[in-house]
Amino acid sequence: MDFQDVNKPKDRITIRDVAVDAGVSVAAVSKVLRNAYGVSESLRQKVETSIEKLNYRPSVAARAMRGQTSTVGVLVIELSNPFLAGVVESANAALLGGGYKSMIGIGHSASSIETSMIESMIDNRMDGVLIIAPRISGKVLDRYARQIPIVVIAHHESEAQTYDSVNSDDRRGAFIAVEAAFAKGYRDIAMLGYELMDSPPTVVAIQRERGYLEAARRLELQDRIIRLPPVSSDRHAEMEAFLNMPDRPRAVFVWSDLDAVPVVNMARMRGIRVPEDLAIIGYDNSPVAAIPLVGLDSIDQNPAELGRTAAEMLLSRINGRNVAEHRLIEPRVATRGSL
Repeated sequence: MDFQDVNKPKDRITIRDVAVDAGVSVAAVSKVLRNAYGVSESLRQKVETSIEKLNYRPSVAARAMRGQTSTVGVLVIELSNPFLAGVVESANAALLGGGYKSMIGIGHSASSIETSMIESMIDNRMDGVLIIAPRISGKVLDRYARQIPIVVIAHHESEAQTYDSVNSDDRRGAFIAVEAAFAKGYRDIAMLGYELMDSPPTVVAIQRERGYLEAARRLELQDRIIRLPPVSSDRHAEMEAFLNMPDRPRAVFVWSDLDAVPVVNMARMRGIRVPEDLAIIGYDNSPVAAIPLVGLDSIDQNPAELGRTAAEMLLSRINGRNVAEHRLIEPRVATRGSL
């Protein structure tokens, strides 16, 4: 008689089992798991149905085998935002201190490029990925996080279970920006944002809008959001139109220094005094905002703490932590005289 050890665990479901159940190749399942470019919706549905049916999870052992390169991928949405340099430098220093080299990729504000770069980082057996301001959705991040440890910055999704996040408390930051303008005596305080289109609630601009609206309600102000075209487009004409509005607000909270600095510059070039004619406060406290000729009040996100915290969390993930963490960094007002 054959005796079976009742304490022996059942064989783990493998990627091959998923392929057989879905009636596709192992390579096809791998492509779906990596969200590779060119995967058809019908193939994705087949594989995802089998994954859910079989309760398949990528092997932790396989991840451990991959985690011997002592390299981490850092994916940045773009390099045009000077605020990001401080985040990357701080993260890189913390990673080096933990014995890891970082390889930096640039997403160029395109989700297709971001996904292909994450796949390349996985294929090159990197131990983890730090992503700054991703354009890709939380659902896509979840797929990748089941294959490699991931920490994201500037992506608000506190319910995510497979990856970690570190953010400036963007709602709080917008709130205290309006408070700062209110404390100066302004009551006509608008927000200069941009057309969000179909942006998910994870993006920082939406969080900042929520903070602005909350502050306006709390301080009993009339809320007013003026929108520029999407971030990737030329906003020069729309900024001029804002400055030329006959009912231009007395004070404005600009969603980011990316737009606040040009607005300050354009206002002064047109003889509009800042803050005497138009009070302005931005968000990011970028190095450009601190230049005396700019002198922009702005919300400081503490980029050094953002980068260091994210790197430490990623190292913790690589070392085996599997419980998600989501942290908010407290912002503050950097005052220079534009309010």
